[in-house]
Amino acid sequence: MLMASQEQRAGVRKRARPGAGGADPGAGAGAGGTDPGAGAGGGGVRAGASSGARRAGASGSRSGSGGVGGRDTSGVGREKVSEIQRARMLAGMAEVASERGAGNVTVAHVVARSGVSRRTFYEIFADREDCFLAAFDDAVERLAARVLPAYATPGRWRERMRAALAALLDFLDEEPGAGRLCVVETLAAGPAALERRAAVLGVVKRAVDEGRREAKGEGAPPLTAEGVVGAVLSVIHARLTENAPGSFSALLNPLMAMIVLPYMGAAAATRELERPRPKARKRVARAASDPLRDLDMRLTYRTVRVLLAIAQTPGASNRRLADASDVRDQGQISKLLGRLSALGLIENTGLGPARGEPNAWRLTAKGQEVSGAIQVQTAG
Repeated sequence: MLMASQEQRAGVRKRARPGAGGADPGAGAGAGGTDPGAGAGGGGVRAGASSGARRAGASGSRSGSGGVGGRDTSGVGREKVSEIQRARMLAGMAEVASERGAGNVTVAHVVARSGVSRRTFYEIFADREDCFLAAFDDAVERLAARVLPAYATPGRWRERMRAALAALLDFLDEEPGAGRLCVVETLAAGPAALERRAAVLGVVKRAVDEGRREAKGEGAPPLTAEGVVGAVLSVIHARLTENAPGSFSALLNPLMAMIVLPYMGAAAATRELERPRPKARKRVARAASDPLRDLDMRLTYRTVRVLLAIAQTPGASNRRLADASDVRDQGQISKLLGRLSALGLIENTGLGPARGEPNAWRLTAKGQEVSGAIQVQTAG
């Protein structure tokens, strides 16, 4: 799977979820830890998602909610939290599919891994297949963002193809889970996934087939591109299913030799093999750079609002934070703050009610990392 074009990106888009479909017998049953904001903001999410695709049509903030005097000082509406939830489920689907195989993934697996409730899942996706297809589209879009600019660089077909292949292999080194989802798991994910996979490969084949314009002599037959793509894909598929696949970027020269051989001959293929090996790129540890990942909690709308309110007003009391996050019940805000404190995200620097003084909450260093990540993921 060497590239995805503008045509594919336009034709294979994410399906909008027309409303919160279907009754869920497990709706409201949380997954992945106690919810500090239960009852105060709907389904939650244990944080830690890749940027992913955005969910359209999520419900907006209530009019007059949030902020002191009814103003939303956080700038984060429910739709922004829904974006984090959706992205987390896409990441969870990719992870579980890689571990169990796409055909063995259930909704229960996805919600347990992503830390959302079944109710939240069905508010965003129609079913398991809908979630898988969204994860596939998201991975293809990220891949296309790398490969398309590389293939669009000026030059002859051979150099553009090499640049696109290099971008693909770099992507696989950085995101092997997304690569496995696209190349391996779609084969067992049902007819709709196979159809989307075929659409992507159709674009790739047409790009490879442009090599016939530079072919020597009578040129290669029309089916050559299909054979070349199949051969390259077979090599990548085999590596993705290995426990220790090694560097994908190291395959650049041999794969390019396979691609140019039927179009430009053995001499050109040998030259590709003998080209200087690309410098090994440092592998990006996406999960390690995300402070939201693996938190033993779910982030509801209220929880996000409270964390951001503390970030904006260090030293705020329970009552002030309740106003800022639109939590009407003082017992509820106390429970939520206690949970966040137990997780090491906030600390109380005030004397507290036992001394006749209000609490004064501020973020810990860990809480500052989490708050910053929330702001990044809800920006835009």
